[in-house]
Order: sequence, then structure tokens, then C-alpha cells
Amino acid sequence: METKTKVWLAEDGKPIIGAGKVALLKAIDEERSLRKACEKLDISYKHAWNVLNKMSERLGKDVVTTIRGGKNQGTFLTEEGRRLISEYEINRKFIDSTMEDEGSWENIGLAISARNKIPARVVSVEKEGLVSRVKLEIEPSALTSIITSEAVERLDIREGDMVYAIIKSTGVLIGKERTREEGN
Repeated sequence: METKTKVWLAEDGKPIIGAGKVALLKAIDEERSLRKACEKLDISYKHAWNVLNKMSERLGKDVVTTIRGGKNQGTFLTEEGRRLISEYEINRKFIDSTMEDEGSWENIGLAISARNKIPARVVSVEKEGLVSRVKLEIEPSALTSIITSEAVERLDIREGDMVYAIIKSTGVLIGKERTREEGN
């Protein structure tokens, strides 16, 4: 089983943009034509205009502009349209990375099963550029976790620290309880 999420941006509780609307804006940007974007996404022209108008109305700014006639005619994204795509993608990446990182599940209130979370003592930390080798002692044996040096710094992992070895099918993660001085 896997966790799935949906992301959309809202204003005053009303949705403005989600994955489908981002796809529409990106298709308009690529095709430089609303009609061609609609064909590409297999949606009706009228539906697309309604979606664009509702987005613009809720934002109080146009997300597209249309130039009729001449060599440079077409439908184009405004700066607001580009900003919406960017903001959506930043939030989408954050949610995706949070859901993929089991260690961060606890930070958003989700528990990791106890059988996969084992208390351990850090025996050594070897930083090698972007990755670090953290050797953990779990009585009566030891194991080594390869994690990013950034994670070592962020968690402030040092020899002698008590941490949790979080066993995942693809590797061993490390989690450390925060002290009161570090915040919640």
C-alpha cells in the first residue's frame, strides 16, 4: 500500500489551481494556442475558458492573455500564470519529498511502526563530501547507514548520540529526538 496526496492552491478557502489546471497552463505555454492546448489535453475549448476565467476571477489577475490577428497571435501565459505554476510545483515537490521521507512522517504526526524503529548509539561519523557513513551500535551488533552529509548536519549527529535506526526496504535511515532547545 502507498500514500497518495493531492495538492492545490486556494484563496479564501476556494481552490485556484491543482494538477489539472497546471497541465492546462503548461499546454497553453507550449502550444501558444488555447485551441491546440485543448486538443492536446482532450478537453473542450469552452471548459478551458471557464477554468481560466474562474482562476483569473479568484486571483483578481489574468493568468493568460490573447493576441488576435497578425504574425504573433495566440494565447500566452501572463506573469501571474507563470507564478501559479511555479508556486504549485514548489508545494508539490515539498509534499512529495515529505511523503517519500519516512523520517519526516513523524514531524507531521504520522507514526512509524515500532518494529522498524530501533534505538542505537552512534559509534562513528565519516563525512565524505555529499554522503556520510554513520556507524550505529545496536546491542549486540553494529550497522552502517549511508546518508547525506546534509542530513548529518541537520540532525546534528555526533559520536555517542542516541538515535533511532529506521529500517526501510531500501536502506537504514537515522532519526534523532530533538532537545527542547532545538524546538519541536
